[in-house]
Amino acid sequence: MTIRLYDTATREVRDFVPLQEGKAGLYVCGLTVQSEPHVGHVRSAVNFDVLQRWLRFRGYEVTFIRNVTDIDDKILLKAAEQGRPWYNLAYAMRIELDRAYAALNVAPPTYEPAATGHIPEMIVLIEELIARGHAYAAADASGDVYFDVRSWPQYGELTHQGIDDMEPAADADPRGKRDPRDFALWKGWKQESEPETAAWPSPWGPGRPGWHIECSAMAGKYLGPAFDIHGGGVDLRFPHHENEQAQSRAAGRPFASYWMHNAWITTAGEKMSKSLGNTLSIPAVLQRYRGAELRFYMVAAHYRSHVEFSFEALDEAAAGYKRIETFLGRVGPMAGATWDLPDAFAAEMDDDLGTPAAVAVLYDTVREGNRRLAAGEDAFEQAAHVHGMLEVLGLHPADRAWAAGAGANDAEERLRAAVDALVAGLLEERAEARAAKDWSRADTIRDRIKAAGIEVTDTPDGPAWTVS
Repeated sequence: MTIRLYDTATREVRDFVPLQEGKAGLYVCGLTVQSEPHVGHVRSAVNFDVLQRWLRFRGYEVTFIRNVTDIDDKILLKAAEQGRPWYNLAYAMRIELDRAYAALNVAPPTYEPAATGHIPEMIVLIEELIARGHAYAAADASGDVYFDVRSWPQYGELTHQGIDDMEPAADADPRGKRDPRDFALWKGWKQESEPETAAWPSPWGPGRPGWHIECSAMAGKYLGPAFDIHGGGVDLRFPHHENEQAQSRAAGRPFASYWMHNAWITTAGEKMSKSLGNTLSIPAVLQRYRGAELRFYMVAAHYRSHVEFSFEALDEAAAGYKRIETFLGRVGPMAGATWDLPDAFAAEMDDDLGTPAAVAVLYDTVREGNRRLAAGEDAFEQAAHVHGMLEVLGLHPADRAWAAGAGANDAEERLRAAVDALVAGLLEERAEARAAKDWSRADTIRDRIKAAGIEVTDTPDGPAWTVS
């Protein structure tokens, strides 16, 4: 039952050996809250939610930190374009992000720190780097502070690049840099173009942190100088994660033992992004699909595989999830009282979170359960396995996230509640007719329900219904 994970740094699947036995420290780069989250944005959150669930299932005590970047160039630019304070935009988009996570049953992390709440920790880390000779204040008195990439011979080790092969860092004015590849740790306040609220006091004058220093400081505060796993989207490997690792280790902090990166969701072969104009916002998609169906679509693909988004593929995933629900409805609610996992499913999950093969085990189990039901046999073992697999994937139909209607609009939720009440009433009438041995009336009620597209299955625990 050893978990094996693909480590981006070593480019190989490695046994997971935590720094502390029985514990796992996980840091994942969250989003920059500049705009409404889309399908491509939330894939990382879903993938690493599966990881933390699996680690916990395997008995690890998980400390999971996922940050929010709530101050950077993009936020300032978009806020200015919209004529609103930058902090108002960041706050509003963070609320939208929380709603998207809830709609997809992404469990909350242990803590979700925001960059603006950790400026003191960032300043301390920058001062350590300056003292060690790995950072310097710009000579032009701009207030900028840069990391000196030439001072750290290991720079480039995460992405296996040589310094001379890298493009110049484009995160700050190059005039004060010793090397064009040096990256910003602190950005001096530009009075002519930036609001005063976007500047904090520092030893180098008012300003704000560079993007990369934020995660190093927050990871260090909550997980310590060394921790187990650092995760994020594959597009963050360079420069963000490369710079995080360099500045942390240059400051004497060992940082992450394993690096994990999820692949993109693409449209027309390109990364889904606002700049391409091909985004699909979570609220818009959830007008057509349930949150569980969208999550199932994401979970069914391996986290390291690029996914070409299409509504046809999402339709297939939704249909597959409904088949699973229908099977559980046929077996009845008592089958979910206890649950277990097939060994084949666990083996696939242990192998670098092999969710495609794990979902195949799920489908096979449902098929076997349906075969047994068709043969007049019970399928309680298969149902218990299905309940267990859905539970660890965050996809159980009875999960409170779905019951609360997370992600559904109010009209849809009211409609579902109304249908539930009407069907329950008809089933009560049918039960009364059967008790009175009025079989004709009972069959008529059953046929009315079936004509409405609802399948009723009689179980030892009473009738169960699903949409056919």
